[in-house]
Amino acid sequence: MNQELARRTLLTGALAAATTIAVTGTADARPRRRRVLIATNEPWGTYHVRPLLTEAERRGWRLTQLVPDHSQVEPGDPVPVTTPRRAPHADLLVVTGAGDWPAECAARFRRLPLVASSLAYLQPPEAPQARRLRPRLALITSSSPAESRAFAGYLGTRRPIRVVGSPQTDDLPVRAPEPGLVLVLTSVTRPDGTGDAAPGTELLLAAAERLAAAGKRVLVGLHPREDRSLWARYEISDVPSLQASARAEAAIGIPGTVFPLVAAAGTPLVGCTDPALRVPDYLRAICSSTIEDPAKAVSAVDNAELPAAETLADAVGPIGGSTARLLDAWSRVHPG
Repeated sequence: MNQELARRTLLTGALAAATTIAVTGTADARPRRRRVLIATNEPWGTYHVRPLLTEAERRGWRLTQLVPDHSQVEPGDPVPVTTPRRAPHADLLVVTGAGDWPAECAARFRRLPLVASSLAYLQPPEAPQARRLRPRLALITSSSPAESRAFAGYLGTRRPIRVVGSPQTDDLPVRAPEPGLVLVLTSVTRPDGTGDAAPGTELLLAAAERLAAAGKRVLVGLHPREDRSLWARYEISDVPSLQASARAEAAIGIPGTVFPLVAAAGTPLVGCTDPALRVPDYLRAICSSTIEDPAKAVSAVDNAELPAAETLADAVGPIGGSTARLLDAWSRVHPG
């Protein structure tokens, strides 16, 4: 058995053991077509909805993301978007968080069944708008057991949360690391109308400089909202960070949603953790190490290892068929 197959076999077994919250099956025998509106904490950020499109199209579903206006909609974005005033008739409203925009949309579409599905990491403290959403929630889903615990705290609930896996792990890249290549995973340097930022960019920039000076090849995986000019001196990946991670011996960055996905692909991680950074514990747990001093970057990358299979399984959730499980879960919510 080669190393890649052995790793995936071990991970799959651990995932099965760790995922104790109910996971739905794959596609229903006669799946019903659905018209779904989606509101995210990042109102114009369609990147978390994009992985759902292929399966939705296969089923004949229509997914439409709600945006405040079209001012920040990128030309050619494949995710259909609309303002609430022009929204098509729908069977279901899905919110991916309890921020101001999802809460506003939920209030506007109060007759639609409401589902909360975590498609990106969220802080465990209860969100201020969570109490407005909780009474209406017909279903809550998340990608992994660890994420479900954080999502429960964020929503202020003890209700069961259905673990379905991450749609982005449905097509994990085949790992083929290139000697000396390090993937730098950015966050967002400055908040904007679409969402917040995470501290740590200066630390990560300094760490990248240390790695380059040590002879490492630095490949940058940009967050969709990051300032590209900050990283112009390095090679910037022209494919998504998860896909790019298959080329790297290790990855270093500000812990975020992509971290469990990169680890699932087999690439060990080093976290750059600014003292002001707050992320769920499970994102730190999958890091081989975390640094607050850029001088430690080279050593941390050279010694980076994957976490224990049980830790990884807890953070990643089930792999394969995750989008189908998510849409199956949505399909079982009775229309209003």
